[in-house]
Amino acid sequence: MSTKSRKDNKGRVLRPGESQRKDDKRYIYQYTDPNGIRRVIYAVDLLELREKEKKVIRDQLDGLDTYVSGKATLNEVFDRYMATKYDLKPQTRVSYKYMYDHFVRDNFGNRRIGNIKYSDVKLYYYHLINEKGFKPVTIDNIHTLLHPTFRMAVRDGIIRVNPAEGVMAEIKRSNSWDKGTRHALTREQQKAFMEYTANSPIYSHWLPLFTVLFGTGCRIGEVIGLRWDDLDYENREISINHAVIYRVMENGKAEFHVSTPKTKAGKRKIPMMEAVYQAFRDEYEAQKESGFNIEICDGMSGFVFANRNGGLHNPANINRAIRRIYEAYNAEEIIKAKKEKRVPILIPHFSCHHMRHTFCTRLCEVEENIKVAQDIMGHADVSTTLNIYAEASDTAKLQAVNNMQKIFDIF
Repeated sequence: MSTKSRKDNKGRVLRPGESQRKDDKRYIYQYTDPNGIRRVIYAVDLLELREKEKKVIRDQLDGLDTYVSGKATLNEVFDRYMATKYDLKPQTRVSYKYMYDHFVRDNFGNRRIGNIKYSDVKLYYYHLINEKGFKPVTIDNIHTLLHPTFRMAVRDGIIRVNPAEGVMAEIKRSNSWDKGTRHALTREQQKAFMEYTANSPIYSHWLPLFTVLFGTGCRIGEVIGLRWDDLDYENREISINHAVIYRVMENGKAEFHVSTPKTKAGKRKIPMMEAVYQAFRDEYEAQKESGFNIEICDGMSGFVFANRNGGLHNPANINRAIRRIYEAYNAEEIIKAKKEKRVPILIPHFSCHHMRHTFCTRLCEVEENIKVAQDIMGHADVSTTLNIYAEASDTAKLQAVNNMQKIFDIF
């Protein structure tokens, strides 16, 4: 069975991908670029179109030759890697691109991938740590982009070994690495912070939000994204099924967006303790006077917590409020303790995420079933819960020994 060839209005046979528009008789060539995106080029006549086709094919071959020969820069390979990640959430893609563009593209990214060695990656990370003063979490984030980029090049046969393999493990073992462990607030510190907030005419409006953060262990984006519909007062449960994140987008502007959990563990129901239940009721009553959250984010509305303008809270503003509160408390506590001739109970630096860590620590202090703690926290990996449990256990062990000494007067 023969296949009928397509022809133009002059009877000339058109090649695959070529066509002619009926309205203005312009010629079209459609093709798919290396990133899997459909492209279209136009021309007034067929000869002009085919010259453009040759250029497209030549450019594609040049790019392929550059990649296959290992002459491509790290930037080019990273862009190719990102093009293969078709299943990334839009917010995650923007976050990855932002991280790479700000910390890699204009310097290390210009190097040819075939010339990058293990020691080059290691020296680059040390440069960021020691000379740029980057935090450990930033280096980790950069590594999570570079390592799979090199791994793709290895699988494609462009380079033989992954130069980033083992670099982070070695750096983390060195003295240059500040692990930046997040420690939970002690019970005394947590109580002091909450009491100071509750009794402050300046900061007391933050109390319901802080109560929910300390009393649920939710991530800050999950709390910001809570809607009244997510609260089940009858069964005293909170449904966690999304988060609201504040990110710099491709247009350079920072915007709020709704994000769904990346893992099954992130979608969960959390029991509502009495203090949290009351915090929600107090917030509702307060907003009946001041006005409810009016913001609409990706089609969602009816958010529980609102800033002074009736919109969503920026996490950075919440962290700034936390800092102002504990700094004000510490200043007053030092003077008060001096008058009372006692050691002051000072509150260390902490942020929203420390509130989550503190909740998990309190939970591990009273709950022996790690699986229960893991489910409430939404940890995909139980090792995350176990690490916090180990820290809580160390504190509990010290407390137990001290209590034993007080009870048994034998020394």
